[in-house]
Amino acid sequence: MHYTANIEKLKHSFLPEVFELKDWQTLEPYFITLRDRQLNSKADLEKWLKDLSELEAFISEDACWRQVRMTCDTENKSLEEAFNFFFLEIQPRIQPYADLLNKKLINCPFTKELDQDTYFTYIRSIKKSIDLFREENIPLQAEASVLQQQYGMIAGKMTIEQDGKEYTLQQAGKFLENEDRKIRETVYKKIAERRLVDKEPLNDLFSKLIGIRHQIALNAGFKNYRDYKFAEMGRFDYTPQDCFQFHEAVKTEVMPLVDEIYQYQQKKLGVDTMRPWDTEAERAGIQPLRPFTDGKDLLEKTVQCLDQLNPFFGDCLRKMNELNHLDLDSRKGKAPGGYNCPLAESGAPFIFMNAASQMSDVTTMVHEGGHAIHSFLSHPLELTGFKEYPTEMAEVASMSMELFTMDHWNVFFANEEEMKRAKRHQLERVITIFPWIATIDKFQHWIYENPAHTLEERKENWLRILNEFSSAALDFSGLESFRSYSWQKQLHLFEVPFYYIEYGIAQLGAIGMWLQYKEDPKKGIENYIKALSLGGTKTLPELYKNAGIEIIFDATRISRLMRFIKKELESL
Repeated sequence: MHYTANIEKLKHSFLPEVFELKDWQTLEPYFITLRDRQLNSKADLEKWLKDLSELEAFISEDACWRQVRMTCDTENKSLEEAFNFFFLEIQPRIQPYADLLNKKLINCPFTKELDQDTYFTYIRSIKKSIDLFREENIPLQAEASVLQQQYGMIAGKMTIEQDGKEYTLQQAGKFLENEDRKIRETVYKKIAERRLVDKEPLNDLFSKLIGIRHQIALNAGFKNYRDYKFAEMGRFDYTPQDCFQFHEAVKTEVMPLVDEIYQYQQKKLGVDTMRPWDTEAERAGIQPLRPFTDGKDLLEKTVQCLDQLNPFFGDCLRKMNELNHLDLDSRKGKAPGGYNCPLAESGAPFIFMNAASQMSDVTTMVHEGGHAIHSFLSHPLELTGFKEYPTEMAEVASMSMELFTMDHWNVFFANEEEMKRAKRHQLERVITIFPWIATIDKFQHWIYENPAHTLEERKENWLRILNEFSSAALDFSGLESFRSYSWQKQLHLFEVPFYYIEYGIAQLGAIGMWLQYKEDPKKGIENYIKALSLGGTKTLPELYKNAGIEIIFDATRISRLMRFIKKELESL
């Protein structure tokens, strides 16, 4: 099958072709029409579903643009107001109608006649939404949506000064690669001290969010927010128990390899003890990798790199660039982090990131590029609901792309030696991220199982869990005050609760994809495209099966993948 990035924005047939969401009054009539329409045949139902899908796509894209504009410029009050307006005035009014329309679909006699193979996951998701909907949760969810954005506002203002210049914390990260150990230590401590300045506001914000989330769960009949969130996220295929199994497997199967990586780094640097500011550094006389100069250069090189894998992949980024759907450079006043925001009507998503000429930015760019390709591949699916794929699959799309592209990084690096260093950096990162994933996930389980905890208990339990997954090869002495609040740098805790284990499940999936790709590149890419094109029309195990991989949590199969990565590292 031929894939094209030349996608068209969806045309309106239900809404006016040019339509702007100014207030609830302009939007409500379309919900009323759908609510009151007679469905007298399967054809009526299919037309109704298409109209509903068009309305959902319009609303989803409108909300996404509000988020994109606000995160690109956190200092612009009117953009923040536009975002808040949607989540306080529009979203809460949509929810009761969405519930009525969900029930209309489930109760319609013609729903049984829809193709079960195509509609199974969609209908399952609708039933889940009906089960979880509670009128009294609407204002709480609106309040949480607005509060969550305060994290970006607080973090977006964080800067440090070095050598008389101001740097965002993302930009300052490049000093941690410097060959001068004193500079690394100084900047590491400046970043950590700057985070501590806002530890109280961030603690207060998190406490507020925990309170609201716990209440949402109680209102929906759950004993805690963790159990509610597992249901809401559609985690039909694994349980908290599986997550605990994953945490243990990280300790037994991954931590020894993490220790080896840091011991190798210590030997390379020739230092007596490895400190946390040494993990990214090069030895004296070796310049840090600088794979690109600015966002424009990063984009051009990434496109070339993707072209070598499959020209369709490069075309996706070209199309996004043509539409101005990219904001890549780090600057003051821009929210931290990086994301790919699917745009349900346009089809071509938006990539947001904070590039600062570092090796890790190349990884971020190809990672978000993988997400973008997923958006392109699922765009032709008929209904907006079909394009809502599980996050565990979304992250396979992005993390596999990090590994697939490695052999084509010569566009970023002038010589073989730099290529080897870059690959080694990437593979080490694939491994060293696992303990952090386990730490953040285990902490979330504790937080929401114990929602009435004190700030002191929060700190104690964070440190307990952090120490479980800290490498014995690293010396953290004297850094206890920084470590006590290091959870605050993880935006997922604030903005997308419980979204983190997916990175672990998907990283294992991506290693499986890469193993497959190494054995047969053509088949690996074909399976990747096939699985991504299915969007959310299959269950998570079925999507993984189409990709030629499986979901794993157990030590035995995790150990096999670790041995594979270890062998690859040794070959460098």
